[in-house]
This record gives sequence, structure tokens and C-alpha cells, in this order.
Amino acid sequence: MNLTQVGNTITAHHKMAEAVVNVARRVNATVEEGKDHLDLSNCKLISFPEGVFKVLSSVSENIRVITLADNEMKAISSKFFSTFTQLRELDLHGNVLSKLPDSLEEMRHLTSINLANNKFSEFPEKLTQIATLERINLEGNNITEMPVDKLSAMPALKWLNVLSNPLDVNTQAALTSLLKFDILSQKES
Repeated sequence: MNLTQVGNTITAHHKMAEAVVNVARRVNATVEEGKDHLDLSNCKLISFPEGVFKVLSSVSENIRVITLADNEMKAISSKFFSTFTQLRELDLHGNVLSKLPDSLEEMRHLTSINLANNKFSEFPEKLTQIATLERINLEGNNITEMPVDKLSAMPALKWLNVLSNPLDVNTQAALTSLLKFDILSQKES
């Protein structure tokens, strides 16, 4: 190993340690200040840290908003959804998620979910089972088809963003005919 490689390794470890400290600081602030939101955006996370569940166990019922944007998360565990049962808003934009766990449908209070700029190639259908959901952002994914019937049956849905997805012609047409809520599906020309 040459000096440059050693330096790069130390730098990588230093950045990782910085990220860990950053996460710990933000989690502690949420607990100590009794905040109803947790912001772990831009922390180089590849998954939701197991230790954070323990630290937040006493206050998880109070947390209404979680931001995990701009990380490197490939998956989100079902434990996340069974822990933060009172969530109203969840921001996961800018990760590398391609699916969500089935436990997502247990979210009884979720009103907004941001999944923009991830790796979804299929619409996460469990979202259609959340009766409280008002806003879904799936901009910048690889989705070709949408469960239009299920979406139109969602009682609270007001806003859906599927811009910058390779939606097929039939899906585009079906979405266009659904004027029950605001749909962003193609750039206005």
C-alpha cells in the first residue's frame, strides 16, 4: 500500500466517522429537544442505523417527520415502519431504493412521501393502501406503469408527481383522464 492509498483510506474512515458523529448529534438533538422531526439527510447512510432505533425507542411515537434524503440507501426495513407509526411525512428522495417493505401499509397517518430520484421501476403499490396519503412524489424514477384504478380509489390523494418517468402511452392517457387530483406526469409543452 503506497502513501496515497493510506491517505485515501484514512480520509474515507475520517469521512465515515464524521457521518456517524453527524447522525448521533442529530438523533440526540431530536431526543433531548423533544423534536417531532428527525433529519438524517446527506449522512452517507446505506440503511437506517440499527442503533438509532434504540436511541429513539422512547420518543418514536412523537416523531411526525423523517428526512432521509440524499443518502445511499438501497433498502428501508419493515422495522422502520413498525417503529415510527405516527409518521406524517417521509422524505426519501435521492437514494437508490427500488422497493418498499410490505409493512409500509401499516402507516395509518402518513400524508406525504417523497421517493423522487430513486431506482423504482415499478410503482410501490403498497402506497395505494394508505388511506391518509395526500402527496406522492415519484419524479425521476424508471416507472413505466401505474395502478391507475387503485390510485383513483385513494380517498385522500391530492397530488401525484411522476415527471421524468418512462410512462407508457396507456398509463399517460389513463392518468390524464384522472382529474380528481393534481398529476404532474409530463412537462407542459
